[in-house]
Amino acid sequence: SFLVGCTGYYNYDAGYKPDFPGEADFGGQIVHPQHWPEDLDYTGKRVVVIGSGATAITLVPTMAEETAHITMLQRSPTYLMPLPSRDAVALGLQKVLPANVAYRLTRARNVSIARLLFNRSRKNPKAMRRLFLAMVRRQLDGKVDMRHFSPSYNPWDQRLCVVKDGDLFESIKAGKASVETDHIERFTKNGILLKSGKELEADIIIPATGLDIQMLGGMDLVVDGHPVTLRDKVIYKNVMVEGVPNAGMIFGYTNISWTLKADIAAEYLCRLFNHMDSKGQSVCIPRDTGDSRAGDTMMGGLDSGYIRRADDKLPRQGTHGPWKVSQNYLEDVKTLRFEPIEDGYLEFDGRRPVQETRPKRGFMRPLRSALFGS
Repeated sequence: SFLVGCTGYYNYDAGYKPDFPGEADFGGQIVHPQHWPEDLDYTGKRVVVIGSGATAITLVPTMAEETAHITMLQRSPTYLMPLPSRDAVALGLQKVLPANVAYRLTRARNVSIARLLFNRSRKNPKAMRRLFLAMVRRQLDGKVDMRHFSPSYNPWDQRLCVVKDGDLFESIKAGKASVETDHIERFTKNGILLKSGKELEADIIIPATGLDIQMLGGMDLVVDGHPVTLRDKVIYKNVMVEGVPNAGMIFGYTNISWTLKADIAAEYLCRLFNHMDSKGQSVCIPRDTGDSRAGDTMMGGLDSGYIRRADDKLPRQGTHGPWKVSQNYLEDVKTLRFEPIEDGYLEFDGRRPVQETRPKRGFMRPLRSALFGS
């Protein structure tokens, strides 16, 4: 009697691809990463990957080992940060501490570092821009024009991309890969003609142009015979939707690990189920009695293209309270793990929301619980 959507927010059946002028003229293969043929042979081929997001920066160094040459073609650069695939500190802690303690300390450290980078990017974007660009400059050893790695926007206006072990930079320095920052004029028989007049010759073109957002796996949501337009609704604690009974959605973070939020959102729903069982309640509906709807979507301030394209599909967030999306793990732990279920915004079995007396809790318990587990 309760629907929980754990579908993420992408349409995996069809990748997003713009219509490029002259596609039919291209004499090679066009392969979208979402529809990768198992028999694709790119050994010794010239490859152009269109895009600069996570897919592109993963594909380029991996394919560079076998291609004749591979080029990452981007309209604008993305903020990149090298990150080792093996955590030396975590491995060191595991050698001297019990596994459970080492895990909790590593988790606390990683959450703290991620939060620090995000918060500093919001509060002092110029300083963080210098930091991110300095890390990239050090990786490239001055061998590549930094204009290809200098975004025009502030850090975390769009997602930050991690470069595993700096492999993208290594491929570029070795001459196996290159980066072009330009706009596409049209596809040609032999490759891609850029606005600057330069032509990139290619045997294979890979538009790593992402996915479209799709809520609830593409299901149509209907309540009592009336279709629900999610764009007109407000998200409650980023877990439920205003006015929709007995329905939850598991969403993670966009600025730190997705699973951190997925875990505590699932915990919250379990708390809700247990509360309803103990009270003999069968229907729960969030009610936005204060008309708190704001203009921002539930994805917050991110300005990525896939979010702009999905403006008509995403629920809104509110201006305050449980309707405002925090993207802050410590705040969400306090809200989802400790605050009372009946908080004055939930209606049970048609009865008006009732606000319970909120227990007084110090700061340390939610902090300790967030970093080291409940």
